[in-house]
Amino acid sequence: MKRHGILIVEDDEAVRQGLVDALAYNGYRTFEASGGSDGRDKAVRVDCDLILLDLILPGLDGLEILKEVRETRPALPVIILTARGEEEERVRGLKLGADDYVVKPFSIKELLARVEAVLRRSPERPSDVHSLTFASGVADFDRAEVRFEDGERVELSEREAELLRYFAANCGRVISRDEILSRVWRMNPSGLYTRTVDMHVARLREKLRDDPPDPRVIVTVRGRGYMLARTEESP
Repeated sequence: MKRHGILIVEDDEAVRQGLVDALAYNGYRTFEASGGSDGRDKAVRVDCDLILLDLILPGLDGLEILKEVRETRPALPVIILTARGEEEERVRGLKLGADDYVVKPFSIKELLARVEAVLRRSPERPSDVHSLTFASGVADFDRAEVRFEDGERVELSEREAELLRYFAANCGRVISRDEILSRVWRMNPSGLYTRTVDMHVARLREKLRDDPPDPRVIVTVRGRGYMLARTEESP
């Protein structure tokens, strides 16, 4: 089972390393950023399930990072790390969409409890879906392959597996290209024109034996995006 990944954006090296060690010891994957610009870049691109975000950072403050995260990855949980006297910033952070905050100095036990609570109440992540059964076979996301009833196996690229996993986690819901770019490619779709989503969907249809002129697995909803059709086998 894929472990939850946590991005720590904190400029104090001792605090950051302490968080990395504690989270890794408790089974989490960890990513680090020590400054505002690096934190912003990783916040919108790294494959994480939660961000621990310090407010006072060199280069770019935490509230600016939080605002961009909410625009590009609206469902990604964020916990603010804040000093005791920063009540105004804390309130602004919550208004911008932070899920919780922890006041420094804090105990690791308290932090872990808040991390677990936020992850529990967050929307289902695509990483929680391990396979998709459809009419003629099964897509195994852990093995990144499609297995058909006739015995044929087809490999999926990492991006194809991630995209199909996202469709599976949102089965029956229309997903826009902008949402796919934001949640799967981790790109800011604002003002961006690209056909990469359509090309990957076309390749997935081919690998799933989904008839391009009349797709039954990944269907096109004109003017809105794509949807994984709900069947009796769908999750």
